[in-house]
Amino acid sequence: MASAKQKFYKWHRIIGLTALIPVICWTLSGLSHPFMSNWFRPSIAQEVYKAPAIGEMSFGLSLQQMLHKNGINQFRNFGIVKFNNQCYYQVLGKDSTLNYYEANTGNLLTGGDKLYATYLARYFTQDSSSAIKSITLQKQFDSGYQPINHLLPVWKVSFDNARGMDVYVETSQSRMGTFNNNTRKVMLKVFEQLHTWQFLASIGGEQFRIIVLLTVVSILFMALLSGLVVYGFFWKQFKAVTEKRKEHGREDKRFVHRFHRQWGLIVSFVMFTFLFSGAFHLYVKLHNNNPAHKSYTQLINSEDLKLSSLQIPVTDSTVKKIGIVIFNHKPYYQVTNNQKNVLYFDSATGDELKDGDVLYAQSLADFYHSDKSAVPNATVTQIRQFDNEYGFINKRLPVQKVAYANGENWYIETTTAQLATKVGGLDRTEGFSFIILHKYFGMTWAGKNARDIVSMLAALGVLVVSLFGFAAFIKDK
Repeated sequence: MASAKQKFYKWHRIIGLTALIPVICWTLSGLSHPFMSNWFRPSIAQEVYKAPAIGEMSFGLSLQQMLHKNGINQFRNFGIVKFNNQCYYQVLGKDSTLNYYEANTGNLLTGGDKLYATYLARYFTQDSSSAIKSITLQKQFDSGYQPINHLLPVWKVSFDNARGMDVYVETSQSRMGTFNNNTRKVMLKVFEQLHTWQFLASIGGEQFRIIVLLTVVSILFMALLSGLVVYGFFWKQFKAVTEKRKEHGREDKRFVHRFHRQWGLIVSFVMFTFLFSGAFHLYVKLHNNNPAHKSYTQLINSEDLKLSSLQIPVTDSTVKKIGIVIFNHKPYYQVTNNQKNVLYFDSATGDELKDGDVLYAQSLADFYHSDKSAVPNATVTQIRQFDNEYGFINKRLPVQKVAYANGENWYIETTTAQLATKVGGLDRTEGFSFIILHKYFGMTWAGKNARDIVSMLAALGVLVVSLFGFAAFIKDK
């Protein structure tokens, strides 16, 4: 039996050594997260763009007149924006590029989308003096603009100043994706490589990355469990050795081993919560690692717009945003007012479509369901602020929550016809597990600083125990 115990002890040491580097990577990057997301997070003057009401703008031409003047027979959508003291029709063309036409003359503004992105970036930063170092259209996520930001395409506007500020702007909706200064850029890259191991995706793809991470987490689980078993097997022996040492007054030469055992027992629960929530998170990612949802697109014939854009039966002073959608094979003016209500008006008659946003959200949810036969009855509720299930990381507001009887909630941003996110039973459980067991949101009641300090102490405890285990191994050599 003693031989079996010794072999088990040996295997614990081998597994622990195998897991040492991942533990160091994950705990150090975990320690850096509060600095990146809280204490060293850069500030910005304005996070939300306050667009002027349509009633504050002047129009010499209707949408139809502008389209006719520029020979535009088909387009995907339009909006109205004002910047640099000029009003423009913002038209999403057949090629999905945005062009800007003066609302008074109908003339094309050369490089309009880039100019508007620059205007918005300066609005968000309230920086009118720094030079623009570069401005590029970004259609994919990267280390600086990660998938958690959701919005694409965006313009990356880089300022030439001491902070090295980058602002990511979605011009089609006049909103900001995120912003980074020099410090945050470095931290994001470090976190991406040490914590999420994004380099693995570059080598073998996203599925390969997740499988490798799950394998490593499994090894860490074995190191944790084997350590607890070793302590259970040997605790009487450890106790006897300690008592004998004290009885004879000998120097404690195995302090490192004793500290590793004692603190390992203390932080074992913390390590378990990190590993369990991380493994669950990875499993759900692997489970959901399907091809991206199909994109919803529409093409509007200019000749179908019988009602002038200047004659929509709604008070201009209340209108914050305007666009066009195709619903039930008919184009409707989609109007967002200052109460965040989204209204729909027939582009031929001007008649308002009752409960239009609810009906349109249901139609879009049906479109995004891959299995049409599985679409059950649903209730639709507008969400105007973020909550525990639909968090701020989703970026889009307001959205319609399409809730199905099977527990699935589909969040649709009707003004862009985009699926913001889908939350099912497994996703909901995993999300709760991750924010409570991995990010310590259960400590939110004590304040963000207290929560971050507790999470750092937990990560530091795991790191210290691992390093003392390695030191014990070295001393035994």
